[in-house]
Amino acid sequence: MHLEDIHSPQDIKNLSYGELEILAKEIRKEIVDTVSKRGGHLASNLGVVELTMALHRVFDTPRDKIVFDVGHQSYVHKLLTGRYNLFHTLRGFGGLSGFPKRNESEYDVFETGHASTAISAALGLARARDLLGQDHHVIAVVGDGALTGGLCYEALNDAGNSETRLIVILNDNEMSIAPNVGALSRHLTDIRISKGWTSAKKNVKQHLEKLPKVYRITKRAKDMIKSIFVDEGFFSALGFHYFGPIDGHDLKSLEHTLKLVKDYDQPVVIHVLTKKGYGYDKAEEMPEAFHGTPPFYVETGDVRKARTLPSFGKVMATELTDMAKQDPRIVAITAAMPSGTGLSIMEETLPNRVLDVGIAEEHAVTMAAGMATGGMKPYFAVYASFFQRSFDQVIHDVCMQHLPVTFLLDRAGLVGEDGATHHGVYDMASLLPIPGMTILAPRDLSELRCMVRWSGTFQAPLAIRYGRQSVDLSERYPCTKFTLGTWEQMESGKDCVLLAVGSMVESALEVRDLLMKHHIEAEVINCSTVKPMDEELLRRLAQKPMITMEEHVLTGGFGSAVSSFCVSEELQGPMMSFGIPDMYVQHGRREQLLKYLGLTPRQIAQRIRITLEERQKHE
Repeated sequence: MHLEDIHSPQDIKNLSYGELEILAKEIRKEIVDTVSKRGGHLASNLGVVELTMALHRVFDTPRDKIVFDVGHQSYVHKLLTGRYNLFHTLRGFGGLSGFPKRNESEYDVFETGHASTAISAALGLARARDLLGQDHHVIAVVGDGALTGGLCYEALNDAGNSETRLIVILNDNEMSIAPNVGALSRHLTDIRISKGWTSAKKNVKQHLEKLPKVYRITKRAKDMIKSIFVDEGFFSALGFHYFGPIDGHDLKSLEHTLKLVKDYDQPVVIHVLTKKGYGYDKAEEMPEAFHGTPPFYVETGDVRKARTLPSFGKVMATELTDMAKQDPRIVAITAAMPSGTGLSIMEETLPNRVLDVGIAEEHAVTMAAGMATGGMKPYFAVYASFFQRSFDQVIHDVCMQHLPVTFLLDRAGLVGEDGATHHGVYDMASLLPIPGMTILAPRDLSELRCMVRWSGTFQAPLAIRYGRQSVDLSERYPCTKFTLGTWEQMESGKDCVLLAVGSMVESALEVRDLLMKHHIEAEVINCSTVKPMDEELLRRLAQKPMITMEEHVLTGGFGSAVSSFCVSEELQGPMMSFGIPDMYVQHGRREQLLKYLGLTPRQIAQRIRITLEERQKHE
């Protein structure tokens, strides 16, 4: 049987181990080939092939429920649950999601995209099962990196305390997105090297089977032997039965262990050892680079389309590194994303000034507040979508105390193929209402440099948001200095005013060119300071028809803030506001998503032209 013949997990249950080995190779080849063309999460998926096969062979899905933490390791699961024929559409507009989606398959029982949520969700499913008098199994598949997030500890504590029947599989692959940090990672490493425990346990068990009456007497001795080789106290103290470590690429061992734990009526942890990128040498050698990768050449591992411009993150990190060399108070913080945010650049030069706290955004913010209180100048670089986790800490720990913590919000706006869980479109709506918060949005790379340099002397809470797609307008519009609260007039015009934020400034300039073809002159304003706004300029601009443009939700965003100000000042508010409507935006290339939302320059220009023409008819 080949991969194209697999229509459900039932199709692999009766295969021999020889046939399964061939199938595993086919799965890895399919994943490598597809991701090389479409981009996606590669190393994590290659590492869980045997584990996912074992889960679907031992358990009766979808009756039994599997919850994947983050979900970036769910490609194998998709292939084994009848989605092979659609796998070529992975992460494409209208195609398969790169993460579990409930509306995609009955086998996707819970949607994930951010780390550390699976145990909580699985516990909820298990409790629902118990309250409804059902008897199926619930399994959470969690990477060791996710256990650096506090939500996992809350769930583990609750599950163990309640003694709810639950299976947690700890996929220990030695790294999450970046090499794991913290005490728990060291604890798991200690377990990993304690191979002596496995053989000792086996010998003790054999002797006890021969002399069952001796069991009670020797139980203490067994526990002593166990403590010599491995400290299982972490999980047992929480009320979990611990099994492992198990070779995550040994299908027989995995199945044997999974069958054993099915009989337990209390929470259990199975510690599985896997290798990221397993089966593809390029991903094995560079698992971090192949965690989330753009399209690449399989033979070499090289990216198919090289960037022509540096990323916003790289420009930020280069500037911040230069500042840190001059200012010993500057420290950078990342939540397991030094490479993705660009901070690996600073880490190479000033390793002691870059702090990786693991997948713990809430902790990162409060720690930054503590460092600021202690006299440091902390910068927390984080994806805008992950920043959402730390909302309370921003209010309570940073802004209420008016502390000089700077939040560098990468991937703000539509991020493309990762979809709804990763679009950074809520940050302004969450930050605008907070007293004392300053919000900036650079129009391009050159203005980001100016903002970061300026931020070094700013002594208050600050957020700088920038997108995934690099933009450089400096040849036509050079930026040499940033001034807080002052908007930039990019182009003049008498017929209307385009108030654009961040990534939409480039679009506004193109909209202006399109409108000029219809003899409509639009003034273009770069509203780089979202809060505080340039109120003096806004009062003058309100005499013309105003149009706001933002790559952010309309509800509570920049356009809403402009409208509120105009109402309070008894001014004419915006004629139109362009942004993301009240919906979750699917995955796809950014250009496709903008068109889907009616936010391409051509679509915006057409709507403005029609509206202005209608207004003229009624004047």
